[in-house]
Amino acid sequence: MKGIQGSAPSQASAGKLAAWQEAIAKQLMLANLDAGISVAEIAEACALSRSHFTRKFKESTLLSPHVWLRQQRVDKAMELLRDSPLSLTQIAMECGFFDQAHFCRVFAKSQGMSPLAWKRQQAMRAEVLRKLAC
Repeated sequence: MKGIQGSAPSQASAGKLAAWQEAIAKQLMLANLDAGISVAEIAEACALSRSHFTRKFKESTLLSPHVWLRQQRVDKAMELLRDSPLSLTQIAMECGFFDQAHFCRVFAKSQGMSPLAWKRQQAMRAEVLRKLAC
């Protein structure tokens, strides 16, 4: 498909963020995982309007900024559940959830089980792997 000037359309004109914009957006969201950052602030850092940024981010990642950020929070929570002694409340705060109940709802919707059930499952898997290694 040819653009107006006879060349292939650029990534930006194809509806996706430029690589630097996607990198900046993800970096900002990850750096503010616990406190959050507005889509408007991210869009400004990417030199785009809020609506244009949201549309291009979704085209680039197949997820809206909100859904992408929520998944990153769940991923960090899984890491903390597996590798740290923190309580559910502490993990919820560390990952930017409003409270433990909010964290548990979002986690269960994402993973199909509660955070504690997931943690127990991971511990059982680790124990089985340890026994198999012996």
